[in-house]
Amino acid sequence: MPERLPLVLLPGLLCDQRLWRDQARDLEDIAEPAIPDLTLDDSLSAMAKRVLDAAPDRFALAALSMGGYVAFEILRQQPRRVTRLALLDTSAALDSPQRVTQRLAGIQSLKHGRFFGVTTRMLPQLVHAGHVHGPIGAEVQAMAKRVGGDAFLRQQNAILNRPDSRPLLASIDVPTLVAVGDSDILTPPEDAEEMHRQIAGSTYYVFAACGHLPPMEAPEETSKLLRRWLLE
Repeated sequence: MPERLPLVLLPGLLCDQRLWRDQARDLEDIAEPAIPDLTLDDSLSAMAKRVLDAAPDRFALAALSMGGYVAFEILRQQPRRVTRLALLDTSAALDSPQRVTQRLAGIQSLKHGRFFGVTTRMLPQLVHAGHVHGPIGAEVQAMAKRVGGDAFLRQQNAILNRPDSRPLLASIDVPTLVAVGDSDILTPPEDAEEMHRQIAGSTYYVFAACGHLPPMEAPEETSKLLRRWLLE
């Protein structure tokens, strides 16, 4: 039996291991999946160091949203440990001024009140309209509640203080997949297209009728896509 490939799967903001649950299961025959906890630190550098300290010497790296910001930091710290890269629904650019204002408002409201997680009003920003009122929407809300308000504050602080990763893109020289949901509002296809253009030889993929969370919204499609990426 061929040796399985070490695979690190990085979650996004307010996400835990549930985000990548199906892919970790579906890829077990060819990979050794690990889903790090990104809720413990308030800076990308600390998150990346924690991931690197626990990871094998060499590993494939797949990341979604905030996980992509951590992936870029891993590439800044120890690029030669990453054998291949998958960037799902993320961006190399900094937040727009409007997005920064939204993040700061969320932090301030939490400091002065209770953590409500992902509300029904927020769900359409995270998942396709077809998932808002179904089991996927409910699982996204439950996942955010498990992560909790304290971790949310740490993660938002890390995101707000992240560097611009666009200058890093041209130096990425491992097999790279860039994928995005066609209905992703938070990190839209234009962001993915920019990364794809800047990363030489990268593969670009768009999930149809999908929002910001393909591993949960389109689990089988995501697993098949990552299988091809791992075996190419």
